[in-house]
Amino acid sequence: MARDMGPVLKKCRALGIEPAVIGLDKKSNRTSSHAGKKVSEYGLQLREKQKAKFIYGVLEKPFRNNFEKAQKIKSGTTGDNMLILLELRLDNVIFRLGYARTRQEARQIVDHKHVLVNGKCINIPSYQVKAGDVISIKESAKSSQRYKDVLEVTEGRLVPSWLEADHEKLTGTVKELPTREAIDVPVNATLIVELYSK
Repeated sequence: MARDMGPVLKKCRALGIEPAVIGLDKKSNRTSSHAGKKVSEYGLQLREKQKAKFIYGVLEKPFRNNFEKAQKIKSGTTGDNMLILLELRLDNVIFRLGYARTRQEARQIVDHKHVLVNGKCINIPSYQVKAGDVISIKESAKSSQRYKDVLEVTEGRLVPSWLEADHEKLTGTVKELPTREAIDVPVNATLIVELYSK
């Protein structure tokens, strides 16, 4: 499986993202080297796409597939729908529930078959959860030191209002589908739609 393995903090700086957005508690102490340079309209659009891909850890092909799916949804705007689809990825939901320190770790947890959706083992990080789904860490994995360590780190992280987490049982419920307002990613989805619509 292809993955972007570049230096994370360097990429955060280049894209102007706070490391906390991707689950790191480090402070980005240097500003982007692009500060002050005039960026073209295309450059701005491209940077927003790179930001979204980087935050969610998605490569070009699945990202484009999400965009095409979002275009087919009748309600809402394409940009908002695309971000909602990215939020509903199983690896992102594991991260949002606080059962992984980063989305990359969440993807690994899903890959290693530690995650159940409605009691069924799912090992596809891009699996789309739905309202009402119950997500839990497999019984045999719950007692591992890994999750004790993870919960210690993510303890203060806010679980979004569209999810409900029970950290004692390592389970979570998708109460409803998220709205754009409930998604705290610093991405201008309209610019991405403009880029793909050219």
